[in-house]
Amino acid sequence: MEILLCTLVLTAGIVLLVKGADWFVSGASELAARLGVTQLVIGLTVVAMGTSMPEAAVSISAVIKGNADITIGNVVGSNILNILIILGLSAAITPLAVGKSTIKYELPFLTAVSMLLLIQGLDGSISLADGIVWLLFFGLYLAYLAVSTKKSNAKNEPECKHPGNRKLRQTILLCILGLATTVTGSSIAVDAACELASRLGMSERFIGLTIVALGTSLPELVTSVTAAKMGNSGIAIGNIVGSNIFNILFVVGLSALLHPVVFAPEFRFDCAVSAAASLLLIVFCLKDKKLKRRHGIWMLAGYTAYFAAIL
Repeated sequence: MEILLCTLVLTAGIVLLVKGADWFVSGASELAARLGVTQLVIGLTVVAMGTSMPEAAVSISAVIKGNADITIGNVVGSNILNILIILGLSAAITPLAVGKSTIKYELPFLTAVSMLLLIQGLDGSISLADGIVWLLFFGLYLAYLAVSTKKSNAKNEPECKHPGNRKLRQTILLCILGLATTVTGSSIAVDAACELASRLGMSERFIGLTIVALGTSLPELVTSVTAAKMGNSGIAIGNIVGSNIFNILFVVGLSALLHPVVFAPEFRFDCAVSAAASLLLIVFCLKDKKLKRRHGIWMLAGYTAYFAAIL
């Protein structure tokens, strides 16, 4: 009966999540169109950071409670899921155009910080000093985004489609309501999923890499797929790349600032997979600057192989 109740709560959380993400993407797209902001910029900033709030909440709470395996597993597992599952599924539904700046700057930066996380963890922990480094990088990243916004607007890069007929106040309220509903739904879904997983005797690392990572990545999943279906491929790509960068720089950085985060040796493999997934994304996009359906299928297959490896 308790398992059935957890399943019902999980379903309710996912329903809230799906609806909230739909509202948030619609509101963010309209707001971007009204302000003349490009799809990529809004995806890398507002959408990316908004949908990463569940990772931040779960990871910071876990490190405070001493569940370091969930903290690292949540961040690394979410980053792997974001690329291989979410972008893979989005690309399998519809080809996604990838901007030059994403291929030239954001994706290499994501690959580099993913590798740096692996290097920092070789000594067994992410220290206070490491956390300060991440937060400094986060500040530099925000400065880069501010400059990119001006350049993107100057170049008249693609803006979000479907600005809608709502008033500005209504659009902003839609964004806030959508984000609040998304985060609430994600929190409910994660709690229920963790309860189910613990009853099945799974390890913290496995729970963090799979159940918790999937739960906290649900906003990115629904947001990117919805954006792709609406024709806003810039939001779909920017959301994932921005979320992954945010997860490492801000979530890991702030967690380490609050308390040193233990980095188990098993996470070296997971960090290597995360960095490899980012590199694979660059390789796929180099030729045609587009994620095609066959790339999406390969990415989904890649996650299947990774999941089999950690079972």
